[in-house]
Amino acid sequence: MDLKSEHFCFGGKVGYYSHKAITVGCDMNFSVFLPPQAAEGKCPALFYLAGLTCTEDNFTTKAGAYRLAAQLGLILIAPDTSPRGDHVPDEDGWDFGKGAGFYLDATQDPWCEHYNMYSYITDELFDLITSGFPVDPERIGIFGHSMGGHGALTIYLKNRDKFKSVSAFAPIVNPMNCPWGQKAFGKYLGDDQESWANYDACALLKAGHVVVESSEILIDQGLNDPFLESQLMQEKFETACKEMNQKLNLRRHEGYDHGYFFISTFMDDHLRHHAAIL
Repeated sequence: MDLKSEHFCFGGKVGYYSHKAITVGCDMNFSVFLPPQAAEGKCPALFYLAGLTCTEDNFTTKAGAYRLAAQLGLILIAPDTSPRGDHVPDEDGWDFGKGAGFYLDATQDPWCEHYNMYSYITDELFDLITSGFPVDPERIGIFGHSMGGHGALTIYLKNRDKFKSVSAFAPIVNPMNCPWGQKAFGKYLGDDQESWANYDACALLKAGHVVVESSEILIDQGLNDPFLESQLMQEKFETACKEMNQKLNLRRHEGYDHGYFFISTFMDDHLRHHAAIL
């Protein structure tokens, strides 16, 4: 693991790292924020999964999370959204291929060699973070935005032994039934929709992946989001939670769209949500 650059902000330290990731077969970048408390011992941590077209840098430069994270003593990890490199297959368009890993393990050629972001996040990067940084492995949460919100919800529902809290900004909650998800799942996973259900938050809830004994899931959604009706469809997740008695705090906000001004506005609420659980 190589340290690429490092700077200080709000009493904490941000580092940019690169490592050779076996699960995706290429160098992967991620950023880590260490609060001042990390100098004294292990701290709780949050993984942030970004959305379509993003890299490990979007969260650092746009989310406005580090001031409060420093106060709360939270370590923040922001990985890239997909494998990169000239040898990694790609195609034209912004909603598939590089920048659009969808946090799943692909099974179809030519994508299956590199597009294994689910295993990368839950196993390889998780182990790297817990072994290489002052992270308390029993106090780790996960959150994300859009495609990353989809990743955060599905990873949390299937990995409660590793991730103890979850939240999301404008997540894709039912990718099996929206154009973004159908395009990505069809190419990454093939025609077998039973395999699609393994990466669909609504389907996972209905299959019994509920966490009613824990604190509620927090979701924030802007009502001026141009993708709300066609791609995000939060009411489907809300209905699934009600059917399965899963606690959910779905907050809808007039005037907000899908961008990082929306995310930065409500970031403090998400950090406090996780800190209260962790």
